[in-house]
Amino acid sequence: MLTEPETLDHLLAQVSRLHHHRAHAMFGQLKLYRGQPPVLFALWERDGQTSGELARRLDVTAATMTRMLQRMERSGFVARRPDEVDQRVSRVYLTPAGRAVRSKLEAFWQRMDVEVFAGLSERERATLRKLLLRVRANLATAIAEPPPPGRPRPRGNPR
Repeated sequence: MLTEPETLDHLLAQVSRLHHHRAHAMFGQLKLYRGQPPVLFALWERDGQTSGELARRLDVTAATMTRMLQRMERSGFVARRPDEVDQRVSRVYLTPAGRAVRSKLEAFWQRMDVEVFAGLSERERATLRKLLLRVRANLATAIAEPPPPGRPRPRGNPR
């Protein structure tokens, strides 16, 4: 039997934690927080989305998206403005700073890719991708299942 530090589950948790730590350090150099780059990518793809559209697209709660956008506004990356047709709707737009950070963020992702997968062949990377996709699907299926009797379903975003 494997000891705790050698189990696949423990190794996966360690990799996830280390990846999160490295990304947090890199994004901090740009005054970004871990959840904000996906918002920027979504707006680079289609500027002027509502916070609800962004929340659905990124699979986060509306409250989480609101807090994230408030922080991004304070940092100068986005601005919210009323919709031109329906003043009750607020749309999120990139600021010049939000557009300018794109090349630096993309360079960080490329650097992260090089650091994380150093020494892996293309074949090994393809195998790893295939395995991680299967693990992700397994977890998604497990989350969708009702919890065993006596065990409540975890609250919040399952990601």
